[in-house]
Amino acid sequence: MSDDAYHHGDLRRAVMAAAVAAIAESGPAGWSLRELARRAGVSHAAPAHHFGDKTGLLTAVAAEGFALFAAALEAAGDDFYDVGLAYVRFAVDHRAHFEVVFRPELYRADDPEVAAGRERAYAVLTEGARSVAPGDPAAPVAAWSIVHGFAELWLRGALPAELGDDPEAAAEPVIRQLFRKPG
Repeated sequence: MSDDAYHHGDLRRAVMAAAVAAIAESGPAGWSLRELARRAGVSHAAPAHHFGDKTGLLTAVAAEGFALFAAALEAAGDDFYDVGLAYVRFAVDHRAHFEVVFRPELYRADDPEVAAGRERAYAVLTEGARSVAPGDPAAPVAAWSIVHGFAELWLRGALPAELGDDPEAAAEPVIRQLFRKPG
């Protein structure tokens, strides 16, 4: 290991970036802390020093993921149609984070940063779904399930090929029909 690698400018950020890249390539289980250290150009002990263990690192990825997810949903505005499209866009643009945040068995779900980001994101989803179907207590879960299911199916390549290669364009008619948004 070079002296430059040992004196890394932002070791935590470098290990996080290596983890996100590894998750994007092989999923949340397909790598080790030692591999991430190699990728980041840091000592093999550095990830454990900063995160404790793989669960600690995945907790940090989940916290970052929920913060990014909440920001993306909030930026979409009050129209749940736009929030639904932002959901799909986030899944595609931040696949590694998306792969982790909805798998709470991978991280410490009671971590304060994870909880804060999750609550922000869920507040946007819940309020948006309530605006579409006021008074229907099942609406938030139904809306979330449809949009999440579409995102998962898109990421897995399980949707019909005739939908094309633009996830937002493919999601638009699904979300429009679900929420009866006039076209």
